[in-house]
Amino acid sequence: MPELVFFSGTMDCGKSTLALQIGHNRSARGLQGVIFTRDDRAGEGKLSSRLGLVTEAVEADEGMDVYAHLVDRITRGGRADYVIVDEAQFLAPVQIDQLARIVDDLGLDVFAFGITTDFRTKLFPGSQRLMELADRVETLQVEALCWCGARATHNARTVGGEMVVEGAQVVVGDVNQQTDEVGYEVLCRRHHQRRMTSATARAGVLSPDVLPVTSG
Repeated sequence: MPELVFFSGTMDCGKSTLALQIGHNRSARGLQGVIFTRDDRAGEGKLSSRLGLVTEAVEADEGMDVYAHLVDRITRGGRADYVIVDEAQFLAPVQIDQLARIVDDLGLDVFAFGITTDFRTKLFPGSQRLMELADRVETLQVEALCWCGARATHNARTVGGEMVVEGAQVVVGDVNQQTDEVGYEVLCRRHHQRRMTSATARAGVLSPDVLPVTSG
């Protein structure tokens, strides 16, 4: 039976790499898939991993009807044996409904990959809808690690290494940026709650608190 499967995890846990691997395995068996993505770090219409792998994809812009796009492709003689969606957290809930319709009406497997929560630990609307509708939700087993070595469970947005907790839900950036631009870092819950990034932790080591000294 065809399924809508949601592969979820933090940033830096290999979601895009797995998406590319699933596509490779199926293409090696003669199957042809349609890949959708949204706001990939490599640019519009790209699916890329941090290992340097990249492939062409359909940019699922805001307002796109992904079900209608696929039906039009098939009607024009195109082939679609399965669907892959990367950065699925950025899709609107109605677009997630359209993915479910692809499974139910067209009989195709849909593999969606995305981050569950944003930098404020709030669910992305697309991820929430996937958790509500998916036949299966799979947590990726490749564990991203916090700077302290513990399992990373939360995504943090940084500016110049400092964690920020306000701003738009979607701002495109990458992990471990070393500039004053927007970046992201994965943290364990303890350090996310304390807003302690790798940069601020290093600063703490370089400038330790000292006990007051009184003379006499």
